[in-house]
Amino acid sequence: MSSDWLWLVGLGAVAWFWWDSLQKREIAVRAARFECERASVQFLDDSVALSKMRLRRDNNQRTRIYREYSFDYSSVGDDRQAGRVYLLGERVLTANLIA
Repeated sequence: MSSDWLWLVGLGAVAWFWWDSLQKREIAVRAARFECERASVQFLDDSVALSKMRLRRDNNQRTRIYREYSFDYSSVGDDRQAGRVYLLGERVLTANLIA
């Protein structure tokens, strides 16, 4: 009986992490779109890709998941350049266009 509970808790943890990751990805998409609009460039593919994920501490010394997302943008329409969004928990640390 106890192994059934362990499986259920494990499955719940995986489901929560998947759902949380989808929410953080949406935050990163909004940050990338905003950065592209601010710089007057085109946000390509309307998507971001997770590049890096690890644990880091925030300003209050609480452990959070640090995520780094990459995205592509175009400045003249026929080129593809890289950009990055950095998240710590729900907070966008920075979003920038790499020239």
